[in-house]
Amino acid sequence: AVQQGLRMGMILFIVSEIMFFFAFFWAFFTSSLSPVFNIGGVWPPAGIEAISPWGLPLLNTIILLSSGASVTWAHHAIVGGFKKDALLGLVITIIFAVIFTGLQGFEYVNAPFAMSDSVYGSVFFMATGFHGFHVIIGTIFLFVCAFRLYLDHFSR
Repeated sequence: AVQQGLRMGMILFIVSEIMFFFAFFWAFFTSSLSPVFNIGGVWPPAGIEAISPWGLPLLNTIILLSSGASVTWAHHAIVGGFKKDALLGLVITIIFAVIFTGLQGFEYVNAPFAMSDSVYGSVFFMATGFHGFHVIIGTIFLFVCAFRLYLDHFSR
C-alpha cells in the first residue's frame, strides 16, 4: 500500500509539473502567434533583442539531454549491480547539472532584456527560472543518491 501511494504521489507530481510548464509554453506561444497592440504587434516585442537559439540555449539543451543519458546509464548500472559505473554515471550527471546551472546564470546576467520587458521577458525568465530551479533540486537529489550509492544503500 505504501509503494502504491508513493507511485501515485510521484505520478501526480509529474502530471502537475507537466501542466505547470505547459501553461508557460502556452503563454509564450499565444503571445508569439498573436502579438497584441501594446507590445507593438510584433514578436519579439518592439525594442527587444531576442537571444539566438543557436548559441548558449543550444549548448544547454545538449548538456541537459546528455545528463538524461548519463543518469539513465547510472540507473541501468544500478539495476545490473555495477556500482562503480553507477557512481560514475551519477557524478557525470551532477557535473552536467552544475555546468547547466552555471551557464543559465551566465545567460541571465548577459540577457539583453529584463523580466520587466513585456510578456517576452516575463515568460522567458519565469519558464527558464522554474526550470533552473528544478535542475537545482534534481542536482541535490542526485547528489544524495550518489552518496547513498557510495554507502551501499541500493541493491539490484
